[in-house]
Amino acid sequence: MAHPHSNGADHKRKEIIRLERESVIPILKPRLIMTLANLIEHGSDRAEFLKLCKRVEYTIRAWYLLQFEDLMQLYSLFDPVHGAQKLDQQKLAPEEIDVLEQNFLTYLFQVMEKSNFKIATDDEVDVALSGKYLLNLPITVDESKVDKRLLKKYFENHHHEGLPDFSDKYVIFRRGIGMDRTTDYFFMEKVDMIIGRFWAYLLRLTRLEKLFSQKPKRHHKKDPKKDDGTSEAEQDNFFVERIRLENMELSFRSLLSKTTIQEPTFDRIIVVYRRASTKSNAERGIYVKHFKNIPMADMEIVLPEKKNPGLTPMDWVKFLGSAIVGLVAVISSLEMPKADLWVMMAVLVSVVTYCAKTYFTFQQNMAAYQNLITQSMYDKQLDSGKGTLLHLCDDVIQQEVKEVIVSFFILMEQGKATRQDLDLWCEELIKEEFGESCNFDVDDAVHKLENLGIVTRDSIGRFQCVGLKRANEIIGTTTEEMILKAKQGSASP
Repeated sequence: MAHPHSNGADHKRKEIIRLERESVIPILKPRLIMTLANLIEHGSDRAEFLKLCKRVEYTIRAWYLLQFEDLMQLYSLFDPVHGAQKLDQQKLAPEEIDVLEQNFLTYLFQVMEKSNFKIATDDEVDVALSGKYLLNLPITVDESKVDKRLLKKYFENHHHEGLPDFSDKYVIFRRGIGMDRTTDYFFMEKVDMIIGRFWAYLLRLTRLEKLFSQKPKRHHKKDPKKDDGTSEAEQDNFFVERIRLENMELSFRSLLSKTTIQEPTFDRIIVVYRRASTKSNAERGIYVKHFKNIPMADMEIVLPEKKNPGLTPMDWVKFLGSAIVGLVAVISSLEMPKADLWVMMAVLVSVVTYCAKTYFTFQQNMAAYQNLITQSMYDKQLDSGKGTLLHLCDDVIQQEVKEVIVSFFILMEQGKATRQDLDLWCEELIKEEFGESCNFDVDDAVHKLENLGIVTRDSIGRFQCVGLKRANEIIGTTTEEMILKAKQGSASP
């Protein structure tokens, strides 16, 4: 998924990530409706279209009402704050609670899917964490503090492809792609890189490179889309570039000038997990945390129950190994008949420099980590628990309404259409009128239109819609409209 390409003098190579287009329509519903309404020539048709949009939304909201109520009722039992008290009041057996929590997860995952959230797969996590952005410390989860039974049981009964290794402990849902750019001097980072490159040069020179080299990263699974030459596969993907200090040529001039780095972001991330039970307390709370604009390479900041970062075992090996190698080199030089003072000085300076680099880099990264954690808590965390679920429920309704409105508008303007034509025309409309791209979910939209009774298929499978006035008659007056009329009637003198 990440493809290096050669570039000019500014960068050693380009790092390109290929990503799939998402089904989410990134346009606010009021703007979408008014823009489409303004494309309708006759005022009477425009009024009927606006009425239809309201009735579609009211009807879809009613369809999901019972499901969302069940979801919220179930979550009230597993709310980490007050859920334990409600479970005690219910006097349920442990087996019954197990069934209820699995039902909650089933509803939750369905809502996630309808809201166009996807589970971050093993390959996606690998690619996201294959680079570094602002977070340069190894962040890991304290697995002793995270439950391993809840999600494991769920995935045993609900198969998903490409689940990451940590899926039995926590699940990361992601939706939307953005871009984060940071411009700064990055003086210490550049100095650190220069020292690191000099140290690597010394290791190559002394043939000690293999001793200090890190283990190779886990091999990514082959992306079948790379071998798929079809235009459809290419259209469903887009490319974003990572710009990192590691890929730049550094000079004295660049050391003292500002540099811009950039990293693709996950526009929205939701993390689901449960804390581990203790001997005195059986944990039943389920945490649902919602974040925004998380850089892919810094995805670790959303992990639950993080360990306090420290020097890695490899850092300690390098640290102590450098000291031992330097000491041996100095002693060997002193035992020689003609000790070369300059050689000893070079070795000592190199060792001291590398040790200082390791220490100060860690201190700097620790400060950056604390800053990122604070930022993730106050700026990037949108909500948690019930607030996240309410947001998701509204998201589902908004997306479904937009899909139905766009597809009905296309059929109204174009007449009959095959599934492929309808899909293409909807995507073209969104691109031309709003300048946005998405992988339109035509199947879901058509399914809703058929359930509403305002779209039919002919003998060869082409879709066609009824007229605007007839569509409003089929859906009929909604409860919300009756309430609004009643309010207006009571307000009038």
